[in-house]
Amino acid sequence: MSFDFADRVEQVEPSATLAISNKASELEAEGVDVVDLSVGEPDFPTPENIVSAGQEAMAAGHTGYTPSNGIPELREAIASKLRDDGIDAESGEVIVTPGGKQALFETFQTLIDDGDEVVLLDPAWVSYEAMAKLSGGSLNRVDLAPYDFQLEPALDDLGAAVSDDTELLVVNSPSNPTGAVYSDAALEGVRDLAVEHDVTVISDEIYQQITYGVEPTSLATLDGMGDRTVTINGFSKAYSMTGWRLGYLHAPESLVSQAGKLHSHSVSCAVNFVQHAGLEALENTDEDVLEMRDAFLERRDMLSDLFAEHGVDVPVGDGAFYMMLPVDEDDQAWCSGAIEDAHVATVPGSAFGSPGYARISYAASEERLREAVDRLAEHGYF
Repeated sequence: MSFDFADRVEQVEPSATLAISNKASELEAEGVDVVDLSVGEPDFPTPENIVSAGQEAMAAGHTGYTPSNGIPELREAIASKLRDDGIDAESGEVIVTPGGKQALFETFQTLIDDGDEVVLLDPAWVSYEAMAKLSGGSLNRVDLAPYDFQLEPALDDLGAAVSDDTELLVVNSPSNPTGAVYSDAALEGVRDLAVEHDVTVISDEIYQQITYGVEPTSLATLDGMGDRTVTINGFSKAYSMTGWRLGYLHAPESLVSQAGKLHSHSVSCAVNFVQHAGLEALENTDEDVLEMRDAFLERRDMLSDLFAEHGVDVPVGDGAFYMMLPVDEDDQAWCSGAIEDAHVATVPGSAFGSPGYARISYAASEERLREAVDRLAEHGYF
């Protein structure tokens, strides 16, 4: 049988990060020692108190459906956390989702019609483009690479891209793949454009708690942004809960009402006992988060120094756990060679809209990071 596949699916490429990870797994299955720096996954175990809370929730019978938008206790805890961030949030404005990615997907599907313009800041996480295309949107991209991946010096470029035809602007700070944390002045520039052109903004804050010496500002706290911002966050990165699949969105009730239809007809609800584990994460895990953040900071600085020793100048971000390593113009060939020859897995910058770079994740031990740099140098990749 020959299937007639939907155009919206055929125009989307598989995730580049997962493709590289799959290649690394294939080599490892053959007995090859691969230093995998391709996947954005903390290398720490989920904190024990969270694991225990999940186990206790299962033992207590929390294994059935929950209210579609999430258990009331977790939605209120999320709203309280958002209020601490300065966002005017109520529990009724929150949808709890199976991962932050689902929260993003539901937002795109709720807001974007065929032909609607979506503006991305490049380099942009790979799934934004796919989500825009799957919802029928058209892309307009602003390149931050000439500005060391910072938004503030690129505000004129953003101003030229955003217009009355723009339906949605996606802002990710701290950024995947660059680690950049955008300044208040940059976010105020976003606010001014959004208000002027009546644009909805997604503020993807999944790396909010992984920052070094800076305090990121939530877009929804700025004057004029509370009623036009969808704040996305989750538990995967800060709490090392990637496989638990738990995230959320916060938005005005009118948007939550519409997105809730999609949520209820697709995933029904996030996993019951996982939501109870998420409640424990929010309430009793601050020290573990700080320990993981401090370890990431040490790795970032060590890796930056190692690259400098090899004469490679890498822009260093103030958040997340990524670096964009300048490589050959054909970054895909560089990354393919690096995994085949040096057995170091990285992701081509072109997957994020920034050719000429490779994304490095430093969510790995210092020993493995040193090993990666040594292998790349030994095989002539610097």
